[in-house]
Amino acid sequence: MELTNWQYPYPIMMNLAGSKCLIIGGGPIAERKLRSLLQAGAEVTVVSPTFTTGILAMEPQPNVIVKRQTYDPSIWAAHGEARFVLVIAATNDARVNRQIAMDANGSGSLVNIVDQPELSSFILPSVVRRGKLVITVSTGGASPSAARKIAKELDNAYGDEYEIYLDFLTETRLLIQNHVKDKEARQQLFKEMLAWDLMRYIREGTFEAWKQQFTLALHHTVWMQPQVQGESELPSWSFINEIGQQRIGGGDE
Repeated sequence: MELTNWQYPYPIMMNLAGSKCLIIGGGPIAERKLRSLLQAGAEVTVVSPTFTTGILAMEPQPNVIVKRQTYDPSIWAAHGEARFVLVIAATNDARVNRQIAMDANGSGSLVNIVDQPELSSFILPSVVRRGKLVITVSTGGASPSAARKIAKELDNAYGDEYEIYLDFLTETRLLIQNHVKDKEARQQLFKEMLAWDLMRYIREGTFEAWKQQFTLALHHTVWMQPQVQGESELPSWSFINEIGQQRIGGGDE
């Protein structure tokens, strides 16, 4: 029963906050999947006769339900009308995995059979996280080891400074959206922000001091102040040079 052709997988990011998910298996792989789902805010039911100490330590959480039993298709009926959004099978029994795939597809749930992409409707890529930055690597099930190797290279290339950087861009972007009504002007400001060499400040440990000066100068710009109807001020980052940044904004255009 081959369910999926992984020649052209469709990449997607899902919001699982409050969504019900199911993991069948209680070993180290199941534990890793559980941690990832909990990090995404999911409500997870874990089914297995035995569990790692890590899974048992997570059991007291309100969004974790641990069922000490072998897999039984009746779990779908016992769960009521609420559908599991995602199902992950991390067992070492091929027959059980195949049954889980059939049951999950019959219930309309997305299913991942660990190490058996041909039975899966979705596969899980290797992931590098830096706060809001999420980089995923997938080989379409061809070689999970190769995906992990590439992810390790990305992990070394993108350090913790990217989390600080993206948090700053988020804050500044929201300010611009609230104060600059013209879409083209906003887009130009966003584009120029990407040319700022902020990574150097973050790596040198001087970013917080720079940010304080930036925030103070930003709130004193004319375009951040209430405007009289009919009057406008062209938004500009001209004050950047005044707080010590050299040629920020991409230079002459």
